[in-house]
Amino acid sequence: RYFEESEIRPFEGEVVNSGYHALDDILGGLRRSDMIVLAARPSAGKTSLALGIARNAAVQQKARVAIFNVEMAREQLVQRLLASEAGVDSQQLRLGQRTEAEERRIMEATGVLSEAPIFIDDSPILRMVEMKSKARRLHYERGIDLIIVDYLQLVRGDGREGRVQEVTEISRSLKELARELSVPLIAVSQLSRAPEGRASHRPQLSDLRESGAIEQDADVVVFIYRDDMNISEQDWKRQHPGEPYPWGVAD
Repeated sequence: RYFEESEIRPFEGEVVNSGYHALDDILGGLRRSDMIVLAARPSAGKTSLALGIARNAAVQQKARVAIFNVEMAREQLVQRLLASEAGVDSQQLRLGQRTEAEERRIMEATGVLSEAPIFIDDSPILRMVEMKSKARRLHYERGIDLIIVDYLQLVRGDGREGRVQEVTEISRSLKELARELSVPLIAVSQLSRAPEGRASHRPQLSDLRESGAIEQDADVVVFIYRDDMNISEQDWKRQHPGEPYPWGVAD
């Protein structure tokens, strides 16, 4: 059973909160018609944060959330949502390695998420025109309050132009979709390798991969970055004696 079977009454607020108080304090929530770009280098936790926002919106506000994920299968997304909700390791959940206490938490988490109005599309090949059609139909049939696209560079355009032009087309189409349906749309995006060549490693708007149109179309750009992401294990031990090196913290 997947989450889209829920028949909970749609959320009717003007702003969808991310559920992360520091982020909501800065942004004032996710506003209708806004395109919010969530960007980082690979393995920095983009999907984890996007799923966390989806969970918080659906569970805490009963907002209806549509997730278009080209990179991961539906089962993987459900597993990650379940592991996060239950507070268990996703790898242990996948392998069935869990204690009785963890099993109870998983059962409770399943109950919570089964009531969450989350719709997942995991088409491995998704063209922009198809995604817009699916989003429109879902919006008119169920009423959508938040759309998440993970990730922008994997969505396909019409393929008639070069890659930069294609990403430009996709970015602008996503912004148009957010305005047409009057919902906030989170577009997860990869960053180029440029931050790795700078001393600070801090991302900049110009690092958005493959098209300058993304920063122009976005109403909000959120970067995921931690100073310790670029600290070697040896340097970490010198700076934080006795503390374990944060392997896989972003996940």
